[in-house]
Amino acid sequence: MQLKIMPKKKCLPVGRVALILYLCQMISALEVPLDLVQPPTIIRQSPKDYIIDPRENIVIQCEAKGKPPPSFSWTRNGTHFDIDKDPLVTMKPGSGTLTINIMSEGKAETYEGVYQCTARNERGAAISNNIVVRPSRSPLWTKEKLEPITLRNGQSLVLPCRPPLGLPPPIIFWMDNSFQRLPQSERVSQGLNGDLYFSNVLPEDTREDYICYARFNHTQTIQQKQPISVKVISAKPNRERPPTFLTPEGNTSNKEELRGNVLSLECIAEGLPTPVIYWIKEDGTLPINRTFYRNFKKTLQIIQVSEADSGNYQCIAKNALGAIHHTISVTVKAAPYWILAPQNLVLSPGEDGTLICRANGNPKPRISWLSNGVPIEIAPDDPSRKINGDTIIFSNVQERSSAVYQCNASNEYGYLLANAFVNVLAEPPRILTLANTLYQVIANRPALLDCAFFGSPLPTVEWFKEAKGSALRDDIYILHENGTLEIPVAQKDSTGTYTCVARNKLGMAKNEVHLEIKDPTRIIKQPEYAVVQRGSTVSFECKVKHDHTLTPTITWLKDNGELPSDGRFTVDKDHLEVADVKDGDGGTYTCVANTTLDMVSASAMLSVVDVPNPPFDLELTDQLDKSVQLSWTPGDDNNSPITKFIIEYEDAMHEAGLWHHQTEVSGTQTTAQLKLSPYVNYSFRVMAVNNLGRSLPSEPSEQYLTKAAEPDTNPTAVEGLGSEPDNLVITWKPLNAFESNGPGLQYKVSWRQKDGDDEWASVVVANVSKYIVSGTPTFVPYLIKVQALNDVGFAPEPAVVMGHSGEDLPMVAPGNVRVNVVNSTLAEVHWDPVPLKSIRGHLQGYRLYYWKAQEGSLKRNRRHIEKKILTFQGSKTHGMLPGLEPFSHYTLNVRVVNGKGEGPASPDSIFNTPEGVPSAPSSLKIVNPTLDSLTLEWDPPSRPNGILTEYTLKYQPINSTHELGPLVDLKIPANKTRWTLKNLNFSTRYKFYFYAQTAAGSGSQITEEAVTTVDEGKLAMASRQVDIATQGWFIGLMCAVALLILILLIVCFIRRNKGGKYPVKEKEDAHADPEIQPMKEDDGTFGEYSDAEDHKPLKKGSRTPSDRTVKKEDSDDSLVDYGEGVNGQFNEDGSFIGQYSGKKEKEPAEGNESSEAPSPVNAMNSFV
Repeated sequence: MQLKIMPKKKCLPVGRVALILYLCQMISALEVPLDLVQPPTIIRQSPKDYIIDPRENIVIQCEAKGKPPPSFSWTRNGTHFDIDKDPLVTMKPGSGTLTINIMSEGKAETYEGVYQCTARNERGAAISNNIVVRPSRSPLWTKEKLEPITLRNGQSLVLPCRPPLGLPPPIIFWMDNSFQRLPQSERVSQGLNGDLYFSNVLPEDTREDYICYARFNHTQTIQQKQPISVKVISAKPNRERPPTFLTPEGNTSNKEELRGNVLSLECIAEGLPTPVIYWIKEDGTLPINRTFYRNFKKTLQIIQVSEADSGNYQCIAKNALGAIHHTISVTVKAAPYWILAPQNLVLSPGEDGTLICRANGNPKPRISWLSNGVPIEIAPDDPSRKINGDTIIFSNVQERSSAVYQCNASNEYGYLLANAFVNVLAEPPRILTLANTLYQVIANRPALLDCAFFGSPLPTVEWFKEAKGSALRDDIYILHENGTLEIPVAQKDSTGTYTCVARNKLGMAKNEVHLEIKDPTRIIKQPEYAVVQRGSTVSFECKVKHDHTLTPTITWLKDNGELPSDGRFTVDKDHLEVADVKDGDGGTYTCVANTTLDMVSASAMLSVVDVPNPPFDLELTDQLDKSVQLSWTPGDDNNSPITKFIIEYEDAMHEAGLWHHQTEVSGTQTTAQLKLSPYVNYSFRVMAVNNLGRSLPSEPSEQYLTKAAEPDTNPTAVEGLGSEPDNLVITWKPLNAFESNGPGLQYKVSWRQKDGDDEWASVVVANVSKYIVSGTPTFVPYLIKVQALNDVGFAPEPAVVMGHSGEDLPMVAPGNVRVNVVNSTLAEVHWDPVPLKSIRGHLQGYRLYYWKAQEGSLKRNRRHIEKKILTFQGSKTHGMLPGLEPFSHYTLNVRVVNGKGEGPASPDSIFNTPEGVPSAPSSLKIVNPTLDSLTLEWDPPSRPNGILTEYTLKYQPINSTHELGPLVDLKIPANKTRWTLKNLNFSTRYKFYFYAQTAAGSGSQITEEAVTTVDEGKLAMASRQVDIATQGWFIGLMCAVALLILILLIVCFIRRNKGGKYPVKEKEDAHADPEIQPMKEDDGTFGEYSDAEDHKPLKKGSRTPSDRTVKKEDSDDSLVDYGEGVNGQFNEDGSFIGQYSGKKEKEPAEGNESSEAPSPVNAMNSFV
């Protein structure tokens, strides 16, 4: 029976490909146990093409296994190699490996040849490949005399290398005497043959040390060619020319390559300007994943080339003057390669089997068989064997059929040799897997339980779980022919003991293994994508959940490699922190959680952003008189796209070191056409801008001096104003050096009278910005112009502006001044305008001086009368005088104002203001309170604003609930300052409203409150009737009141210290004027009470201070609507400086509120 171990043929999902690969590895590893008889098997041998180092001993490997252990022999160049006769050759014991000791004596070339090893025992003979042994060679360059090369700028050049033939071929590179590699580019590059190609030469290519080096890696030696001297004449470059190919020559060429190698195609062209190379495949496309461009696209490489890559490839060389192409015809040949190599056969006596040897190649290889190293045609005959081309068929084999067969597949490009034995055995089953092996598997993954077995005939295998008597079925489990049991999706209930049983006709064997299912490892918190600025700190988090019996290890990777060994990287439990982030820290960071059974990973990108790097390689082209093209190469954008470029310029001639803004262009541009001014020595620099800011400036460009030209513009801000009555001062804003456009900047200043017939007068000045014309008439209009000029010429004709010569004080005062008194605080003034010629300057307006006539001898003796000033702008001939005092005598005059000052005053005008309402009485006091009377004393109003006619006194009682009683109205003669009220209620609080009157009406009021005294007789009578002082409830009540008063006093004391209101303030709030609101805490203003029955308004009044003195309140009319030209203010000379304001207080009205009941306590509280 044949033992040919193969997995079951099933259609498997993609996810199980890795599993099948694992099973295949297991199958290939199953071999005949070494304690059983078996033919030899070659397990190690030297490569077919074996290049040796001639300075070291030669070791030719040949290792084999077998039972009994094989013996070894060698052939050299097809004949027996007797190692016993050569003292330098020894064979390793138990092995066929040869060691040739050439280090002591002998030469490597002596042992050059083709070697083959044979391993033999009683069951057959296996042979090795033909091993071609050759010593490596690194010969010197032949001496040659190299003449210096001289050529003109722009010509093409090829420097030959022609290295010596070595084994293996050397690696070629060009360097100078300092062992520095020569720079290469699209213009200068090295070909596949080692030559150095110049598409066109430049003066900087001149040097005397072009040296070609050949490195022989096998011997670690480097040989060098004699230096080549090249001199490029720095003359005008050759005329531009279209491309021509330096290599390969002609229009077509052929290339042959072997399957599996790297196909390299090369095209190098010369031309001026330097050509660019393109590649295409005719009638096809280049393979995407296997195509690479080398040497500035001059070399096309296709890796793992196959027959499908055969065809025509075209390279195209192109520059501004034309294009050429070259076609390379590629043919891919193939040395033999296996389709199906023969495999070892283990058969039991009487069984059948086959050996198959299938190979392919181009051309198709020839298949030949050998038996025990001898061509099968001359090998001993075996009746059980039949040869059918690439197949040997065995039938009814016996023990004598055991042998080793060799299959050889060869064509002109190489050969393949494979050994496969036929071993005839009769063996009962044996299980090779260790007993009680423990398998640990992650849940929901496949579980593979091994049962490696051997037997002949091939045993059958069954699996059992725990103590169950029935075998495991195929519908739940997968039974592979190599004995492995597969549980496709292992679950927790898959845990247990499994038994593998192998049987054939010669016996039975069994083995137990154990399976444990573990929870999978999971990353429950993955690292997240991060964008950070250079220099900052970033942290990644990776939290892992795992089976409690497994211990995970957390590893962090950067770009699938180890983290940099840098102290900036810190790993702490489940965090990775990167401090002081640098550009190179950007990339993919991966958290890998490993256990002995599984591995999970999660990755996150880190993008390091920053302002861009500065642009570089600034170049000026298309240099014209007034424009130039600037080009540059952008610096790294540092992962944040460049949005724009800022271009600045420096004028090294006029403002060295000072950079000015020139223009801005889009972030996608790398060139800009710049407008230039004449006579400027320009340098430019460029800055890149992204979302994080702007880069540092680039290095400055080369300087570019533009030609001088006449000025483009004239001075601006030209003005003509006189500083004195007889001059004209012409001023202008001069041109800056940048605007001068050339040397010798000057100004031509011209002027003439506007209304005259005079010719233009002019003068040329330099290095100034004003010119004074003397001897002019006063305030005459002039036409003025200022023109720039330099050594090249004049600027365009300038614009003409108008100015005036100097002003003088006005000569005439306004006439016909009239005053119309509107009311007691307002008057309207009119006047006639002053003739323009008399103003002698720019009319600014008219200024009114007014003052109040002083009364009394003391005031008449004052040296200065307080005058107020009100200015009216422009040509206005009337205005309002607000804020006057009623019942007053005023004087005013008017003056015209120009830029020089005031003119003479008009004659004084006198007017009187009518009476107005008076201010509140200056004070109000309540004196001598009795049982039924109160005496009032007051001071007259500080501003009566007329002749007082009488006083009005209104009063009303206030009861214990703070309600107001009936209002009593009383008229008092104007000459009185004291009045006594009689027949009042005893122990009653009264509120008083007091104001003065003139013929114009009532003035502001002042308020006060007072209380009549207690009737002691009635109080004593009440005490005799009921002596409540002896009552217990009264004593308790009084104690409670006393305690409450003590608490209130303490609170008041604390609030007073903290700046709070006195308790009397709340009391007074409650007893306020019925129409006045409670006092606000922040500003002390009052509100209003209202009569609930007739809703008559009560006038506002001021509160009485603790000294019972009432302060006056002033009232003036507002100036908000009248001030013009002074913004509502007067100056220090007495002019109006603020807004007048006054508040009319409301008259009190009668009310019917009840009075407070008489109470000693209330009476005392009112005076607290």
